[in-house]
Amino acid sequence: MAKFTKMTSPLYDYMAGHRSDRDPLLAELVEETESLGPISMMQVAPEQGALLTLLTRISGARHAIEIGTFTGYSGLSIARGLPPDGSLLCCDSSPEWTAIARKYFDKAGLADRIELRIAPALETIRAMGRTEQFDLAFVDADKTNYSNYFEELVPRVRPGGLILFDNVLWGGSVIDVTNTKEGTRAIRELNDRVRDDPRLESVMLAVSDGLTIARKRHASELVSRS
Repeated sequence: MAKFTKMTSPLYDYMAGHRSDRDPLLAELVEETESLGPISMMQVAPEQGALLTLLTRISGARHAIEIGTFTGYSGLSIARGLPPDGSLLCCDSSPEWTAIARKYFDKAGLADRIELRIAPALETIRAMGRTEQFDLAFVDADKTNYSNYFEELVPRVRPGGLILFDNVLWGGSVIDVTNTKEGTRAIRELNDRVRDDPRLESVMLAVSDGLTIARKRHASELVSRS
């Protein structure tokens, strides 16, 4: 028997309003991003940012990578969860949007632990060795490449590390069989691949537009499951 509370807009607002962080700098960033117009919808929700910070902290992550930075809200959220000697590599292809991110990284005093690379993210990732070098990865970029990001990131995240995918509910269209748009099909493919990959254990949460949290298993866990 399914056990869940049906989510309504007032109930979601109640839930989102009970996060602990209330940061004036992040509120300022939200306001500046909203001034960009409809494109501001690409920014993660504040409750999702709070979750990113919490997951970074409780996972003990020191080295993180973000695919899709936009104006910097998610990057700031992850960086704030890192220890002082931690590092975050932000990958984005837009100098315009990330100029805002750079400004807020500086304002937050976190620029020393954030590296921003402007280039197609797959090129940036593939230029690295396929070694376990990240403790946490967050993906919020072009949906048609989600499966490609998945395949490139799993080998580069350490056992016990986290891989997070945003927009996995895609406005609810993932369960609409009449929706065969490329982006929707890409999200469905990614969701199935994460669920079925024996290297990972995962859960999908109905936060904002859906967030999948996947943990990479240790080799001993893979043996025990075989």
